[in-house]
Amino acid sequence: MNFSTKRMFENMFWLILFVLIIWQILYWLVGDIALRSPWTTFQFTAKFTATDQFAIHLNESIKAFSLALMIATFAGLSIGLLLGLKQFAREIFEPFLIAIYSVPKITLYPILLLVFGLGLSAKVAFGAIHGVIPIALFTLNAVRNVKPILLKSARVMGLSTLETAYKIIIPSALPEIFSGLRIGFSLTLIGTLLGEMFASQRGLGFLLMNAIGLHNVDIIVMLTFLLVGFAGLAGLILLVINQKIYSAN
Repeated sequence: MNFSTKRMFENMFWLILFVLIIWQILYWLVGDIALRSPWTTFQFTAKFTATDQFAIHLNESIKAFSLALMIATFAGLSIGLLLGLKQFAREIFEPFLIAIYSVPKITLYPILLLVFGLGLSAKVAFGAIHGVIPIALFTLNAVRNVKPILLKSARVMGLSTLETAYKIIIPSALPEIFSGLRIGFSLTLIGTLLGEMFASQRGLGFLLMNAIGLHNVDIIVMLTFLLVGFAGLAGLILLVINQKIYSAN
């Protein structure tokens, strides 16, 4: 473990400790009506996550998020590489991507429901549209910043577009592409959970929305704790990998 990675984990430790202290203080101020203490939450989490009910919702969310992330990653990388390599296409479609990215995705959800209906497909589509454009834009910019001499060398060597992308562009642009994948990961997770909250009968998002309706503070706090913990841990792992890629390049 190098110095920067060690320092990152130390900072994460102090951040977690700070959050737990603030959490406990807020519980003392608010009380049981809207919050649970960290220790009570840990105990309830250990008990509830062992139930079949939680396993069903967790498996549904994992399935939806995994499919959405695969679609967002494949489509985003493909669009970004294509537009990055073709200047004419980039000049036409890049403004459209930026414009679509600025549109609140929740406004598109009724259309997705009409197209896909209630169920897994709508959640996957809603998650994918959150992640695909950031990945595409980061990939586009990464390809655009590749040194021209490398692209000229590829043309001199007679490499095809796919060979140029695989052998030249992706290795050179990998750090910035991976940054886009980090952002896409987080946004895809948010989109999938939102899809489960508004139009689903299974999944962690549905479980959270149902708990809000019933004012079940235990489940609300537990799910918030689990989702924040998962997102934070995944983000930390991806950040460490990203730093290793940057240092290798």
